[in-house]
Amino acid sequence: MRVAILNPSFGENFVRVARWAAKSRGRVQRHPEYLLTAAQVLRDQGHAVAFIEAAARNFTEEQTYAIVEEFHPDLLVIHATTPSIYSDIEQAKVIKNKTHCKVAFVGQHVTAEVGNTFKISEGVVDYILRREYDYILRDLANLVPVPEILGLSWKNGMELIHNPDRPPLDVNTLPFPAWDLIKPEWYPDAGKKFPFLTLMTGRGCNNACSFCRDPQLMYGHHTRSRDAGKVVDEIEYDLKIHPQIREIMFETDTFAADSKHVIDVCGEILRRGLHKKISFSCNMRVDTDLSVLPLMKQAGVRMLMVGYEFGYNEALKAVNKGNVTIQISRKFTETARKLGFTIHGCFMIGAPGETRETAQRTIDFAKALPLDTIQITGIAVYPGTRMYNWAKEHNYLIAHDWRDWLTAEREQKTLLSYPQLSNKEIDEFIDKGLKEFYLRPRQMFNMLLSIRSWGDFLRKLYGLKAFVDYFNKKVSSKNKPSSCSTCS
Repeated sequence: MRVAILNPSFGENFVRVARWAAKSRGRVQRHPEYLLTAAQVLRDQGHAVAFIEAAARNFTEEQTYAIVEEFHPDLLVIHATTPSIYSDIEQAKVIKNKTHCKVAFVGQHVTAEVGNTFKISEGVVDYILRREYDYILRDLANLVPVPEILGLSWKNGMELIHNPDRPPLDVNTLPFPAWDLIKPEWYPDAGKKFPFLTLMTGRGCNNACSFCRDPQLMYGHHTRSRDAGKVVDEIEYDLKIHPQIREIMFETDTFAADSKHVIDVCGEILRRGLHKKISFSCNMRVDTDLSVLPLMKQAGVRMLMVGYEFGYNEALKAVNKGNVTIQISRKFTETARKLGFTIHGCFMIGAPGETRETAQRTIDFAKALPLDTIQITGIAVYPGTRMYNWAKEHNYLIAHDWRDWLTAEREQKTLLSYPQLSNKEIDEFIDKGLKEFYLRPRQMFNMLLSIRSWGDFLRKLYGLKAFVDYFNKKVSSKNKPSSCSTCS
């Protein structure tokens, strides 16, 4: 079968596969590792696969249509997102009319909103592959009878049919992503050494944060770690496919969730000498076993992307961050800083019960920690999550249509509004926090001191340009009258 996998564009620099589908404040792009893993599953089965990276390359819709029509697929697979769903359907409709292919949608949004997606697609979407789609797609391409494919939703005339759920797959059976179908240079990020690739050391997360979308909708609340040997085999594979890469980001929700896994992976990296060839970065929780940090540093882990979230314990409890506390956050940061890690802090404004005073406490907490860089967002409230259901139940969700998830410029937009703190005020605190953190003379001086190579300079320059571009767009959007109430 001929299968086209499309990561569609949705305006300039739209980041489709990130945890927040939007034009990011840092103007970064994310690698579509899940789509490329599925692509390799199909190739291993002998199917012809075309991957169209329209999002990262900012293709026009006409460019996308021309590429897909030339390939002439039997099946079109689209990763759909909440804010882009209407555009995704429209692009699928045009391609379907041109090629007469079947259309399958994958991703978090359609998993949460199966019925609505079929309804608004008006016959365009033939299949929705719920949750992990790698082997659902394989079965579909292999022409397994549709009623027998676990995890598939489909229409039989006017009847909507949900086949039984598919059990979580064995991550050690998956192939490496088809990285030959993309170029790492398409994915800028001021925090990573450039160019870089992402790598999944497993799927799922043992934690149950109420806002976090992927464990709730895609990969479950149980960490499934890959064998250390396979993880490090993939590092060597990545370097063979793209020898120019300078860093690998372990994009797993929490790389250090399992201490033994970390020890095994780092030990294998050291045994093969890969720490001398490339550096690593990873996502971390502050309640990590601190004893693994020295080994991680020895194995070449350079930067930690740390989910601090909030600067006071009540907010951490409100979003179900488990046993994480401000005290634990401070101890983790002190230990990581002494070991010489670069630390990127991830923070949010808008927890249940948030006030102007508590929002400022989070900003002050971020400034008090010895962090190299930070990001601040509102809570990304996505359908299918406990946070979304809670917000709807209490009438705190201001969005009434999927188009409301972003601003008119496709930037991130706060969707929660409380009686004591409006969505507009939350957005103001986000911008206030970014300015207060980065515009401190000490912080700017430390960032200049961290430049030790031409690559470091270029990354810092890209980050500065992203910072200026974001705030320039904020000023211009405030001065531009809105013609649409849902885009204000």
